[in-house]
Amino acid sequence: MTDTPQDTPKSSEFDQSESAENNAEQEKSYWIDDMRNVHKIFWALVVVCALLLLSDLFVSRYTDFIFQEWFGFFGLFGFILSFLLVLTSKLLRKIVMRDEDYYDR
Repeated sequence: MTDTPQDTPKSSEFDQSESAENNAEQEKSYWIDDMRNVHKIFWALVVVCALLLLSDLFVSRYTDFIFQEWFGFFGLFGFILSFLLVLTSKLLRKIVMRDEDYYDR
């Protein structure tokens, strides 16, 4: 069976269908794009953090220093150190960062 010019689609038809598929992929919406889902995740994390903080009431620890016995000390300590780690990395980036074409030279 041979193809006749009527049977073969035109190249513009292929281009149009490919561009429509590309536009559909670019406009694809994900579940995280919906702000309601973002709020759900945020409040779920708040609840988990609150439960972990409350669990500090029921855990007995053997501590070396008196401030380690404070309620929520380790959570606050971890939060402060992670915040300082981010700030330090921003400062370190300014020192270590190279130009975009650094390896091309």
